[in-house]
Amino acid sequence: MTHEPVMTVEELEAFMERDFPQVHHGGRTNVIEAVRPMGATVRMHYHERHLRPGGTISGPAMMQLADYTMYVALLAQIGPVPLAVTTNLSINFLRKPDQSDMIAECTLLKLGQRLAVGEVALHSDGEEELAAHVVLTYSVPPRD
Repeated sequence: MTHEPVMTVEELEAFMERDFPQVHHGGRTNVIEAVRPMGATVRMHYHERHLRPGGTISGPAMMQLADYTMYVALLAQIGPVPLAVTTNLSINFLRKPDQSDMIAECTLLKLGQRLAVGEVALHSDGEEELAAHVVLTYSVPPRD
C-alpha cells in the first residue's frame, strides 16, 4: 500500500526550524532533498564537526543523519507529530565514507498506528556503495 506524503519538503523544513531549531545549532548541515511515498532523502554536508580522526564522517554523525532522515520520512507520511521517538536503531558500518557529503535514503517498511519501521542507506555523494545500513523503529504517539 502506497502512502502519499502529507508534508512537503518546505513544510518539513519549516517544522524543523520551529519545533527543533537545535538540530541546526552551529549552522545547517542537514538538508531535506526529497520526500516520496514511504521515503525521504537527506543530504548531510561534509563539515568538520562531523569528522573523526582521519577526516572521514564519524559513526555518531552517520547515526544522527539516519535518525533525522527516518524522522523526516515518518513525518512526511503522518504529519507534524513532534513526539514520535526512536525506540531502536541498529547500524552496520560497511565501508569508510569518502571525504564528501553523505546522502541518506530512507524507506519506511512498516507504517502502523503505533510503530514505524524503516531502513536507511547511507552513502558518500557520488558513490553507489553503501557506507552504512541502518534499521530504525519509531514509536508514534496516539493521533486524534
